[in-house]
Amino acid sequence: MKQLLTIFVFIPILLSCKSSKVAEQEGKDYLSANIDGKGPEVILEFEKGKEHNHPSFVLWAEDSQDNYIQTLFITVSLGTGVFGHGDPSSGKWMPGEIIRPATVPYWAHKRGIMTEDGLYMPTKNNPIADAYTGATPAGNFEIRTRLDKIPPESFRILFEINQSWDWNEYWTNNRFPDDVEYKTSCQPALVYMAEIDLKNPQEFYTMKVIGHSHYSGKTGELFTDLSTITTALDIAKEIKLRINP
Repeated sequence: MKQLLTIFVFIPILLSCKSSKVAEQEGKDYLSANIDGKGPEVILEFEKGKEHNHPSFVLWAEDSQDNYIQTLFITVSLGTGVFGHGDPSSGKWMPGEIIRPATVPYWAHKRGIMTEDGLYMPTKNNPIADAYTGATPAGNFEIRTRLDKIPPESFRILFEINQSWDWNEYWTNNRFPDDVEYKTSCQPALVYMAEIDLKNPQEFYTMKVIGHSHYSGKTGELFTDLSTITTALDIAKEIKLRINP
């Protein structure tokens, strides 16, 4: 009887180990946000590209006239203004508060909330609510989030992504030598978009790059000429969306 009990206890342990191994092999992070939202669920699936290296990003919704509706998800450093390498006062980079206006300026200006410094990024004193923030994934990931309320029948989902230290022949480290913010961004942030029509829903939507942001975040302009952008286009291999009512 003892032997039988040992066998039956051991089987679930083996199954548990096997399940854990599969998750590890998939190499995919699963994040959730705004679980209490009353609107449709938005599921973003991100497959990293060959140039991916811990980028920061934000996901948001707009109506079909380009009016900001709400933030759906933002990496916690951007959402709080506290970065892992934000405080150099001790002689080496330590976690601390810092504003990086060049990181995702298209979203920041769309959101339209100005800080006391005249910038548009969230800060430690005026952060994005916890419900919409999450860790920065290391590789492939899936985000499940919700709109706060029922959106218009036609709307847009946008995704802005930026990765530091991705210089190229055009966006060189001395292109704007006196612009400190430019040097935190290098190639400017890229903006992806998908058009959603709830009257004609699709199984999934592939997000397409529509332009890049201002190189140092001074404005909320979208620049549609991508001829100077190289490796930044390979941060993401594919970004897909699903919308569940």
